[in-house]
Amino acid sequence: MTRLIPAYPAAIPQHFTTEVMIYRGFWMVSWFKREFGLREQQRAERLGVSVESLFEELIEQVPAGSMGLMLQPYWSPGVREPGLDAKGAIIGFGDVHTRAHIYRAILEGLAYGLRQGKEHIEKRSGVTIERLRVSGGGSQSDAILQLTADIFGLPVERPHTIETSGLGAAIACMVGVGLQPDFTTAVQSMTRTAHVFLPNQHNHALYNQLYTQVYCKMYKRLQPLYQSIRRITGYPK
Repeated sequence: MTRLIPAYPAAIPQHFTTEVMIYRGFWMVSWFKREFGLREQQRAERLGVSVESLFEELIEQVPAGSMGLMLQPYWSPGVREPGLDAKGAIIGFGDVHTRAHIYRAILEGLAYGLRQGKEHIEKRSGVTIERLRVSGGGSQSDAILQLTADIFGLPVERPHTIETSGLGAAIACMVGVGLQPDFTTAVQSMTRTAHVFLPNQHNHALYNQLYTQVYCKMYKRLQPLYQSIRRITGYPK
C-alpha cells in the first residue's frame, strides 16, 4: 500500500483502484446553472433539450485560458486535500470577462485539479499515465473533453457509453455467473472507445504555463487569507 493513496479493492482479484477526488467537482456546473443559467434554462424548455447542451455555446465563445481567469475548485467545506482551510477562488478578473468566461474557468479549474491529482498518483506510484478515459455526464460534451485533452496534454477517450459504472457491474456479473470466462475477455468484448480527442499543442502550451506558473501556486499564496476568513467569520467550521 502506498501512503496517502487509498488502496480501494478492484473487482479484478489482486488489483486496486486509485482515486483522486475533487469534492463536489461537477456540482459547480449545477451551481453555475442555478445562479447564471436562467437564459439557457428558458431556451432549453422551448427547444426540448438539456440546459448543459446549450452551455457548449458558452465554452466555444471563450478562448483557451479564459483570458486569464483562473479558478481554484475548493468550494465545499471540509476538503481534506489540500487542507481543511481551503476555499474556492477566482482571480484575474477584468472588464473583458463575462459569465461565459466564468463557466469555462470552472471547467478549466476542475481539469487543473484533476491534473494535479494525476501527477500526485504518478509521483507516489512510479507509474506514468499515458491516456485518459472519461465517462459520466460531462463526457457527453465534446468541448469539455477537448479542453481536458489540452490541459493534460494527453489523448482523451470517450467510451461507447457514459454509464461505465453500470457497465463495470455488468462485466463483474457476467464473469461471476460464468457467461464470460474471465475479466480480460469480458472487457475486450463489452467495451470499446467511441471517440478520441487529441490535444491541441498550442492550447496545451498555454495551459501548461497557466497551470505551473499560476494554478499550482494559488493555494499556497491564498492559504493565509483562507485561514483569516475562517477565523473572522467562522466559516467553514
